[in-house]
Amino acid sequence: MIVEARAVVVPGDDIDTDVLYPGEFLSISDVSQMTKHLFEGLDPTLRDRLGGDTALVVGANFGAGSSREHVPQAMRASGIRFVMGRSFARIFYRNCINLGLPALIAPEAAQRARADSELRLDLAGGTIEVDGEPFAVPSVPPFMTEIFDAGGLVSWVRGRLAGRA
Repeated sequence: MIVEARAVVVPGDDIDTDVLYPGEFLSISDVSQMTKHLFEGLDPTLRDRLGGDTALVVGANFGAGSSREHVPQAMRASGIRFVMGRSFARIFYRNCINLGLPALIAPEAAQRARADSELRLDLAGGTIEVDGEPFAVPSVPPFMTEIFDAGGLVSWVRGRLAGRA
């Protein structure tokens, strides 16, 4: 799986889900409506930089705090193709995988990336290029690539139960 994207940098460490998607909007279940509130407590202007060709570049311990599936759901619906950072909060990282949004730990690549850097992620090959400079990242097991290709864990399981494995 190869994914190309333009970097949108979210500066800072220890950014929690409470500012990425504030609690007052948790009753919204329509993902297209969720996108209007992504980054609301952090920097709403970040939404203006998103599109179908973007990847978030984040710092350390990104997604700490409450376990809010709204964050990766709104990210995917906003056109974010993957998230790359120095490290992730465990529950946020797993929510990304479950919802079909690749999240990769790549500290050196995240440090190198700037706003609008060109990113090229090769999940199977275990590399990410930042403006043409390659960095090694842990390769993703084939079943995880299948989860991403299916659009998330629920769709992947449904496909397997239906015999499309």
